[in-house]
Amino acid sequence: MTASPPAPRPAGAPLGPTLATQLRHTARCVRAVEQGQSLSEVMPQVAAELRPGVQALTFHVLRHLGTARALVDQLVQRKPDAAVQALLCSALSLMLEDAEAGSASGLHYAAHTVVNQAVDAARQDRSTARQAAFVNACLRRFLRERPALMAEALRHPVARWNHPTWWIERLQRDHPERWQAILAANNQPGPMTLRVNRRQIGRAAYQQALLAIGVASNPVGDDGLELDTPQPVERLPGFSQGHCSVQDAAAQMAASLLLEDRHWTAADRVLDACAAPGGKTAHLLERAEVSLLALDMDARRCERVDDNLKRLGLRAEVRCADASRPATWWDGQAFDAILLDAPCTASGIVRRHPDVRWLRRASDVDQLVKVQRGLLEALWPLLKPGGRLLYATCSVFRAEGADQVQAFLERHTNAVHRPSPGHLLPGSAAPAGEFNDNPLGGHDGFFYTRIDKVAP
Repeated sequence: MTASPPAPRPAGAPLGPTLATQLRHTARCVRAVEQGQSLSEVMPQVAAELRPGVQALTFHVLRHLGTARALVDQLVQRKPDAAVQALLCSALSLMLEDAEAGSASGLHYAAHTVVNQAVDAARQDRSTARQAAFVNACLRRFLRERPALMAEALRHPVARWNHPTWWIERLQRDHPERWQAILAANNQPGPMTLRVNRRQIGRAAYQQALLAIGVASNPVGDDGLELDTPQPVERLPGFSQGHCSVQDAAAQMAASLLLEDRHWTAADRVLDACAAPGGKTAHLLERAEVSLLALDMDARRCERVDDNLKRLGLRAEVRCADASRPATWWDGQAFDAILLDAPCTASGIVRRHPDVRWLRRASDVDQLVKVQRGLLEALWPLLKPGGRLLYATCSVFRAEGADQVQAFLERHTNAVHRPSPGHLLPGSAAPAGEFNDNPLGGHDGFFYTRIDKVAP
């Protein structure tokens, strides 16, 4: 069956950005990450009309950066300057023979097209213009010698798995039977999952509203819908009216785990200790009428919490404060429940933040473990006897999850661990159990455990 030709472009309609233009900006983003900047800081600097395409390309490059770097090392005699290196890595990432990754990212370009557009991109940028011929020679050599170059590159673990060596080795220790599945899952884009605001609309009704605009979805968890195809939030029915939020299914588990097996009222005091951007805060309020205090150290992030609550029609006290220093914000009244979604390496959400793996250092783990321990110690005295604390991190590293909680339980005789999911791993399968690895499939990696406070 012959495919229909594309519809003609209306007269006067603007042309979209060329691949060369997008590659030029992608290379700048990749270079910024290699210099230690987060994409959340870099991407807003890209022009709005270029941002969707540049973000898609940048994510793809960062998911293949280990392979691309190994190829560049073979293609050059002397390491090129950072701008040329970033452009070569960006182009090579689009030329890899990785049908699965290409299909998952939706990026399909003929290899010779990538070469030509990369050379154009080099010419367009002052920092690479003099190296355009060099870029052309490197990429054309890759086309000629692809099998041998790829075979040599993939001998190295960083190139094969596209994660730093220390990260790979830590996963091998923490999850010896599943480390490969975790790394493979990290290199695939995560699905778009919504949390339906049950105060506004039922999940089944919202699923029908999505179908009415041609968007299929599947229920996940108590309030979630995983979309078959990601959508801009502006297209989601009732988004501005607070009918739904974008939140991964693993993150949606927090509310159920903290609130389960008891009735909650407005007299119950709940603390969300590290609340921004407010997804879990909002879900708690969608699920229960409680008096909730949401803290975050960053004033701008507190504004995001306020904005999210306002859109969803919810109320909480939002305060800019350091949860680890209760003397600066606590009124002396104990809490019935505390959610501590602690700062961590974010090693479980690499699918959605592919820059994290290249920004983190091995030493960050130990530093963050100290921060987490400090928060646990500071907040535990604020919990009523009979109250509960849900400790959560978006990490798959045991030091930030199972090991952290085990050490806490050993220090506190009035702390009792309740049956909890433990480590949730993306793209793996494992039995449930205390501190064991549970399957996640389409979800992000997370750690959850609930600790109850008993009377002395």
